[in-house]
Amino acid sequence: MASTAVQREIKLVKPTRQRVMGIIFLGLAAAIWLIFSRSTDAGLITTFKLVPGGVESNLPDWQMPTLMTLNLLAIACAFLGGVQLFRGFGRRTNLVLSIVSALFIFGFLVWAAADKSMNLTGLLNTALSMAVPITLGAFSGILCERAGVVNIAIEGMMLAAAMVGALVGSISGSLWVGLFSAVLTGALLGLVHAILSIKYLTDQIISGTVINIFAGGMTAFVSAKFMQINQSLNDPGIFKPIEIPLLSEIPIFGPILFDNNIFVYAMFIFMVVLHIGLFYTRWGLRMRSVGEYPKAADTLGINVFRTRYMAVILGGMMAGFAGAYFTLGSVGRFDEFMTAGRGFIALAAMIFGNWTPFGSFGAGLLFGFSDSLASKVAILGVQIPSQLLGMAPYVVTMIVLAGVVGRGQMPAADGQPYVKE
Repeated sequence: MASTAVQREIKLVKPTRQRVMGIIFLGLAAAIWLIFSRSTDAGLITTFKLVPGGVESNLPDWQMPTLMTLNLLAIACAFLGGVQLFRGFGRRTNLVLSIVSALFIFGFLVWAAADKSMNLTGLLNTALSMAVPITLGAFSGILCERAGVVNIAIEGMMLAAAMVGALVGSISGSLWVGLFSAVLTGALLGLVHAILSIKYLTDQIISGTVINIFAGGMTAFVSAKFMQINQSLNDPGIFKPIEIPLLSEIPIFGPILFDNNIFVYAMFIFMVVLHIGLFYTRWGLRMRSVGEYPKAADTLGINVFRTRYMAVILGGMMAGFAGAYFTLGSVGRFDEFMTAGRGFIALAAMIFGNWTPFGSFGAGLLFGFSDSLASKVAILGVQIPSQLLGMAPYVVTMIVLAGVVGRGQMPAADGQPYVKE
């Protein structure tokens, strides 16, 4: 019975995808050996420090022989590639892809830090911080698209909220007032998107694009005209880290997870609350039904329009909170176009995460890690053009959207306007 179940599971993966993934695994193994191992001299040692910046710890450094580690990683990837090519891993293919990708990235880190040292936990800490706006933006997309409304205006909502948060926070002298104004800005833009796409049946892509263009132009004008000239209008400060007693003392992961500002903690809270709300409450069932089959939901007495309005406004508020992170949680000032496409990357994270909060968080970590890795490698002085390193998060986005990890299951009525008969 067990063998029959395994065979049935393996057959669920198309033979072509099985072969393609096997070739990808073998290609990554070959890359580790040809690019990393063959360019590494014997006897070199890679050192990883296990202390986040600014934290005292007695943890020893993690040292390993560079060449031997790279060869073992190449062998492990080649073994998994061979198994995938000739037998397959069934539904676990994406999990194995994650493992092989992690082995390749670790091999890159080992090679980049050969005969040097790299703060590994500092890298993870930075990756978590960079994942915050992407993950929160993905949550915004989930709220909208689970109700059947495409929201590509997340970028514009985040940018406008970042500017308003910095401006109001500077004028009022209160970070909390600035945060509230940023969330309110996202809600207002969400309302505009909802009115255009739900009431007036405007194409949802066009509606979102209009908001993005408006936010880009409006923030650039206000910044150049007022905030850059009068620096007192662009100095709100930032929320300080809040250390959680005992938990922050856990080795390695304690300082990363439990010594952060409110945006990081809020991200985890929103992730759990959104997951429970979507999949274990009547509100979530109603919202998902509107996004899957609005006509049937309307027949059962669910107000489709009100549900979609609420979802898009909540999504706007989440995008506003994400935008506030840039100015009130990270930099402490506003710069033109400082979101740098993170709203669009958030949409990719939402798709990669299959429209689920936990999946989107994992995807956000992936994009945040690629961004953090680019900056760390540049510091190590690796002979890779800085422009190529800066492309890393966007390349990962294109790979994800190209369907390498498989097709997601988007809501059936996503992007389709509803007209009550």
